[in-house]
Amino acid sequence: MAISLTERAAQHVRRSLVRRGKGVGIRIGVRTTGCSGLAYKLEFVDAAVADDLAFESHGLQVFVDPKSLPYIDGTELDFVKEGLNEGFKFQNPNVKAECGCGESFTV
Repeated sequence: MAISLTERAAQHVRRSLVRRGKGVGIRIGVRTTGCSGLAYKLEFVDAAVADDLAFESHGLQVFVDPKSLPYIDGTELDFVKEGLNEGFKFQNPNVKAECGCGESFTV
């Protein structure tokens, strides 16, 4: 069981933490929403929660709550630039279908 970041994603998170002036890593999880059922949530972590599972990727801590892990186990988080747009892209091997707008998925 693991969650990882690409080098580009790790660099982006590292720069963001420096700009914030605090933080120990990021938390990746899922929430129920959208037309396909689940959506990713991503937030900075200033202090780990007792139940969090922690993974290290490119020198950064990636935290996941135990309830989200079955849906995102094996996911690699990338940071991509496409034209004028940039953002995180989740490469989740568990996804069976995504909604047309790309905001939600099902496993």
